[in-house]
Amino acid sequence: MSRLNYHHLYYFWQVAKQGNLTQAAQNLHISQSALSSQIKQLEQSLNVQLFERKGRRLLLTEEGYHALNYADDIFHNGEELEKLLTSGKGLAGSTIRIGMLSTISRNFIEQFIQPLIKQSDCRYVLQSMSQTGLLEALNELQIDVALTNTPLHDNSKPYWQSRVLARQAVAIIGPPGLDLNEVFDERYRGQRWVLPYGENPLRAAFNSFSAQYHLQPEIVAESDDMAMLRLLTRDTGALAVMPEVVVKDELDNGTLKRYMLLPDVYESFYSVTVKRKVVHPKLDSLLRPLL
Repeated sequence: MSRLNYHHLYYFWQVAKQGNLTQAAQNLHISQSALSSQIKQLEQSLNVQLFERKGRRLLLTEEGYHALNYADDIFHNGEELEKLLTSGKGLAGSTIRIGMLSTISRNFIEQFIQPLIKQSDCRYVLQSMSQTGLLEALNELQIDVALTNTPLHDNSKPYWQSRVLARQAVAIIGPPGLDLNEVFDERYRGQRWVLPYGENPLRAAFNSFSAQYHLQPEIVAESDDMAMLRLLTRDTGALAVMPEVVVKDELDNGTLKRYMLLPDVYESFYSVTVKRKVVHPKLDSLLRPLL
């Protein structure tokens, strides 16, 4: 009975992920020739060709693609098992690790962790990072869940699980006392604006709204960080575009006011996890839609 050599499979997995034999050899701290030999031994033992070379590139064959999918599961589960067995205590008592997009609303984060705040025996860690950093941390089992307002577009990772936690209307918000209606009219044209910056769904929605109503906004500030937009909206006297949750405290105490909702414009907040054999028991209470 033949037995799969998992050492060779690991080397294949690294090369397949890198797509480059030289880079993978450097990362694994072995020679390129030794790495190539290990992969050839794996191919011979399985009697398949896993790669085909085109110029300097290594491309997966159909068999190689299937092998990569299985190797992803095998080594992902192995990393999970190692972390669980070396933690020294049961999973229920372990820290729950939450990654959050660095630009996401902190008020939304506070809503999300309310079930944890109410538990005296619960310890949790919040880590702020980029979208790429969140997905890398999930893959490496450094966090239990990622929170983002950016939908996933990469379908190459079948073990990512994304769900919508909240979907909130986007409002035009500004200082109280402005003579503005709840529907768009000419009085909005003379206002100054604080807007989301860059390739942001909210900015794209506002640009579309502006084009529809021939609004040419006077933009005084832009930011891709919701916490910064909150401060700018509070301190500049300009109008801003954001979900109300971002400035909940200011709306509650009257520092800011909602003037109108952008029609059919919403911001969605997502949780992203990975398929795991063992899931932190407190995760279920968190991953319920926030209505």
